[in-house]
Amino acid sequence: MTATSPISTDAYKFSMAQAGFPLRRETFYFSFRRGGIQYIPIDLAARVRELLAGLANNPVEHEFARRYGYGMTDAMEAALAVQGGIEIEAVPRGAWVCEREPILTITGPSFLVSWLEPMLLWLNYPIQLATALRGLDGAPVPVEWITATCAEHAAVITAALADADRAEVEVVREDDAYVARVRAAVRELVAEVADPDRIFEVGMRSAVCAEQHRLALEACRAEGVTRTSNVALARALDMRPVGTMGHEHVQRWGADLPAFEAMRDMRSAPPSYLLDTFDTMGSGIRAAITVMHERPHACAIRYDSGNKFIQYLHACELLREEGLEPTHVLEDGLDLAATQHFERLREFTGWPAPAQVYGYGGSIVAAPMTNPLTRDRVSAVFKLSQTGNEPRMKFGNETGAGKQSLPGRPATWRRVRGVGPLGIIGQAGEPVAENYIALTGNEHALEDLRLCNMHDLRRARALRAEDVVVRLSEQTAALVAQLRNRSWDGNECGRR
Repeated sequence: MTATSPISTDAYKFSMAQAGFPLRRETFYFSFRRGGIQYIPIDLAARVRELLAGLANNPVEHEFARRYGYGMTDAMEAALAVQGGIEIEAVPRGAWVCEREPILTITGPSFLVSWLEPMLLWLNYPIQLATALRGLDGAPVPVEWITATCAEHAAVITAALADADRAEVEVVREDDAYVARVRAAVRELVAEVADPDRIFEVGMRSAVCAEQHRLALEACRAEGVTRTSNVALARALDMRPVGTMGHEHVQRWGADLPAFEAMRDMRSAPPSYLLDTFDTMGSGIRAAITVMHERPHACAIRYDSGNKFIQYLHACELLREEGLEPTHVLEDGLDLAATQHFERLREFTGWPAPAQVYGYGGSIVAAPMTNPLTRDRVSAVFKLSQTGNEPRMKFGNETGAGKQSLPGRPATWRRVRGVGPLGIIGQAGEPVAENYIALTGNEHALEDLRLCNMHDLRRARALRAEDVVVRLSEQTAALVAQLRNRSWDGNECGRR
């Protein structure tokens, strides 16, 4: 298996494309929601090209995916075949970036750009590692050794050490210990839910590399868990690929109801309905109930952001009133403690055990590492921001900015003089604000910044969480306001 295998991605990427617009031009962006100032040691645009190089259709792999409901349509195959016309804009290698600033945007055929997500999210690790090895003033950060879970992980660390000129740091392999900890974690989860078939693994994007994810899945399989989101490794390990629905699907349809109907009516496999893209209880649950009533069908509902315990109880009450019994899918940040709580709630509501399943990502794949530099630490995301010419956002139910995403074709600007926030998130084509320069797509930015704002970066690193480091430009703020106030088909998307 190579990183460019057409099935080397999460299963839900295929289901969303089957019920979406695989050849429509869309923009996705890569960002860290938290974690503070980060150093970018990678030529991000080159890495995207590298992932796309050699990507080719494979009939044997296609047949495996189709067997489980994730087969490619002609349009999906055509999207993967597009190599020209991909627009990639990234901050330059060597830049320092702030929380929520877009560090990479990609515009191209919907399925192709979406397909990249898990492999791109793996880059959170070398970025965090490079940051940990450097001080903002260039002084080396004291580190004696770093642990690796496998050979591929060790190679990532070795490359980062070489780039930082840190030959004295030792790389310590912990392959067997890592596998033992994964097995122990999975064993506890299986014991809690009493049936391994109620558990599936969704940790592809929580891994550091493909080899680490394979080790984690082999450990899952040894404990009786046989379902995973990773289609390629499902095939390699004789497991079953599974996928639900992502926010990008609801975003591209513009509202919960048509998105849910498309997933129900354009695929033969049972659909799942992701409730929180705009507002879980305000529109998501209501839309799911509507599509279930339109015609009887096997389906599931999935929770993501906000207080999932309250949402679960509210949904159970409404569903019972309506005489409906979909499967509850609980995932996103799920661990043993949350599982125990949901099992008690299931017993309280009388919901049948087979109709409540659990998906685990970071708690199975990342948490058993001794290395703390995980995706969740920085909340690395790759989000749809524009479909066709229409900007899109995820609002969700988190407090504050939470999981709110950026609309349009976002770009990062950096202050070079004067006062104001260190960064501004503008739009492609928008005039850059006075006293700022474009960091996105500007290979000369580092020379302009070298002497002018290192003090500001050091100061920003020490700021309190409530201090403003980055703000939205006029055009970006206007798009956010427009999307917050827009209604689609009666869904008050984002209104509280």
